[in-house]
Amino acid sequence: MPNNKSENNLQHYFKTAFILSVFTIVYNIAEGTISTYLGYNDESLTLFGFGADSFIETISGFGILHMVIRIKRNPESNRDAYERTALKITGFAFYALVLTLIVTGIYNIVTNQQPETTLWGVIISCISILVMLLLVQQKTKVGTALNSPAIIADAECTKVCIYMSVVLLVSSGLYQFAKIQYIDSIGALILAYLSFKEGRECFEKADSDKHCSCESDCH
Repeated sequence: MPNNKSENNLQHYFKTAFILSVFTIVYNIAEGTISTYLGYNDESLTLFGFGADSFIETISGFGILHMVIRIKRNPESNRDAYERTALKITGFAFYALVLTLIVTGIYNIVTNQQPETTLWGVIISCISILVMLLLVQQKTKVGTALNSPAIIADAECTKVCIYMSVVLLVSSGLYQFAKIQYIDSIGALILAYLSFKEGRECFEKADSDKHCSCESDCH
């Protein structure tokens, strides 16, 4: 009976891990669609870049979902070809985003291009911070229950989304309520820096046989 109870608990936590992974993918698709649309319409580069990052996170999310399934089947297995490919595609996408944000950010500063409004950036960033904090908490809980370093590391990795949301909140808030010039472009350049770190981390993880190798300050 104790063994059956233990097995049921494991199945429950693996199911929860699966649901969290699927939710992360769906949420990022929705967040990316809304953010890029509103960012483009309002000419808010930071919000647009934030939305583009959400789409890239979706690619990574499929790799994480695959990882959860793999760990359920064999907890001791290392990263496989599917996850490595997903990580490399994600890394290249992040580097492309970095280039786009830097070029556009500098162009906007030189031409004094300002967004029409950044109110949506404030709203979306607040929602994102709350959702990501909940995801970190739940992923950590599940990873601890399953004694899975990979899932715990994924929870730590999710924190970079919180950092990006804070950047969006600060830059959007300062422009919306204080009209600080160039702050939207500066926020986009900070997002470019964080995206570069994410891209580099993806390639490092793809070349490693470890489950996950997130740095303490990186996704």
